[in-house]
Amino acid sequence: MAERLKARGLLGEMAAEFAGTMILILFGVGVVAQVAAAGIGDHDSIAWAWGLGVTLGVYVAARISGAHLNPAVTVALAVFKGFSWRKVLPYSLAQTAGAFVAALLVRWNYAEVLAKADPGHTIKTQGVFSTLPGNGTLPVGTWGAFRDQVIGTAILLLLILAVSDVRNSPPAANLAPFVVGLVVVAIGMAWGTNAGYAINPARDFGPRLASFLTGFSCRPEPSPRWAGCRHRPTTRPPDNRRPKPTLEGEITPWLTSSEPSTRAPRAPVS
Repeated sequence: MAERLKARGLLGEMAAEFAGTMILILFGVGVVAQVAAAGIGDHDSIAWAWGLGVTLGVYVAARISGAHLNPAVTVALAVFKGFSWRKVLPYSLAQTAGAFVAALLVRWNYAEVLAKADPGHTIKTQGVFSTLPGNGTLPVGTWGAFRDQVIGTAILLLLILAVSDVRNSPPAANLAPFVVGLVVVAIGMAWGTNAGYAINPARDFGPRLASFLTGFSCRPEPSPRWAGCRHRPTTRPPDNRRPKPTLEGEITPWLTSSEPSTRAPRAPVS
């Protein structure tokens, strides 16, 4: 099968990127759904499942496409390793499509437990599919999350380039996918607080789109999907201002009161 796909050129490589990224997301988003909706597992199981998902996805696609599974990796290889720029966009689209389809499968499989845990499909379980600053609860803003993603992605790319460089000391035999998986586990354990360590545009956008199309909102209460996101729930402070006077100088509640007025009528102006 690998030889047939390789013989098809770019189309075969895109199919490999699609399949490898789909495997990654099936394990990664699947474990988050299991932890968030059913309470089975914890942060460590999430980190390990993401790492194993990367390892298995790389084994699926490596011989055909190089198993980038991540637009950031594809761009980095084009910049530093001579990867063809004409393949960057097709690879990125295939990766995003694989992540999207995998997220739909997870959404379908865990539909019942997600509905039980969060009937309104709010921010409580929207994080199963995509990331938010401070994971939706911690005091981290957009720029803090951006900084975190730049650092985390840089760590990932640096270590991938180091592991795959034949002039370095690359892993023996076919262990590079396993080592890259361990890199993702380590990033998850050390860099997951500020923004959920997406470190992969396809991993975030594909599942985010799938969750949007299947009824999720990133707001803390049930609301229209297009209403926008708040990563920290807020409540409006009580309005203690006095009512605005009417044009006649009277207070609005007095005008609408059902009690009869005892105020003398104003004398007509001559």
